[in-house]
Amino acid sequence: MQKTLTKADLVEAIYEKTEKSRIDARQVVDKLLNTMKAAIKKDRYLLISGFGKFECCEKASRKGRNPHTEQSMTLPSRTVLVFRLSRKFRSELNP
Repeated sequence: MQKTLTKADLVEAIYEKTEKSRIDARQVVDKLLNTMKAAIKKDRYLLISGFGKFECCEKASRKGRNPHTEQSMTLPSRTVLVFRLSRKFRSELNP
């Protein structure tokens, strides 16, 4: 099974590959993630050239059921975040 890449792993990778301290590396990761969140909240999408696009999509309300009680219910509409690979990155993954 593959190990999940965590925020701490990103901090450690930046620390090892640069001359920054772990505290500075953590601040860089935090600022990057906060900038990404702000852009998605503001514009509803974030495009990173050569990597992909994060985009907010609206899901309509739908019928569902509680598996324990078998009771039918309507699940409310919601916003989800979708990631689409760039063509360049997709071709790197699938040569």
